[in-house]
Amino acid sequence: MKSSNDFWKTLKNPFFVLAPMESVTDTVFRRLVKELSNPDVLFTEFVNTDGLCSRGKDGVIHRLRHEKSEKPIVAQLWGNSPEHYYKVCQDIKFLKFDGVDINLGCSVPKVVKNENCGALINNPSLVKEIVLATKEALRNEIPVSVKTRLGYRRYETQKWGSFLLSLDLAAITIHGRTVRSTYAVPSNWDEIKKFVELKNEINKDVVIIGNGDVTSYKDGLEKQKYSGVDGIMIGRAAVTNPYIFSDVPKNYFLNLPIKEKIEILKKHAKMFQDFWQDEKDFRVMKRFYKTYFSGFDGASEFSVK
Repeated sequence: MKSSNDFWKTLKNPFFVLAPMESVTDTVFRRLVKELSNPDVLFTEFVNTDGLCSRGKDGVIHRLRHEKSEKPIVAQLWGNSPEHYYKVCQDIKFLKFDGVDINLGCSVPKVVKNENCGALINNPSLVKEIVLATKEALRNEIPVSVKTRLGYRRYETQKWGSFLLSLDLAAITIHGRTVRSTYAVPSNWDEIKKFVELKNEINKDVVIIGNGDVTSYKDGLEKQKYSGVDGIMIGRAAVTNPYIFSDVPKNYFLNLPIKEKIEILKKHAKMFQDFWQDEKDFRVMKRFYKTYFSGFDGASEFSVK
């Protein structure tokens, strides 16, 4: 049964989504990107359901922090216990998320080794249990979606796609690689297009988002037109260009004067400190310094102590 509050159906076509990224897309980064280029949908960082059901919950729960200005926002969960999904989603109902997304695509070896995320492509019966448990806990109040790849070792678009489309999900994000593919392998938008064609045959109501190697807003529009997806998700390129969800040139942020970049960095740092204070180590901001200080003479020698 579809959610009675399915925000996915209210979005313009095409729409743009900021992808979930580990230790990157916290509430501060999401709000900064929202202010600079206004993506249509935001995702949280990956949030582990086992962690949320453990004594270490306090070390994980911060990943679900968000503010009203971030809506619509989707909580992305990962894990392989239907019971934990059920328990977590009973609580998520009260955190005012617009959607819940199940991670079936992360390819980090230590995650896959423990039969999580991308590894679940090899276990469709468990995937079905997880989806059903999530839906049951949410009681049709919040739409359920998944983010996945198109196979484990090889593309299985027909088989895997047919299975996912049978689960009556609100939306499916397709990353155009297999779990075993490295980022050296280009994202396969031909396979994403095949998935859309399959969707049009099986379940036209499912919203499809394409993901992988989108380098600019214009590139996203071109990939959307080619593949027929409803929306475009951007991850890594949003870190190197937080203006990417607006119609600016590919290297817009790279070519900004260093003074402007420093002003944005100062704003980002202040937002981080004001929001997290002593709750998160400020040193995590270092991951963004390469982005802010790229593109000017001497940047490669620049370091922050």
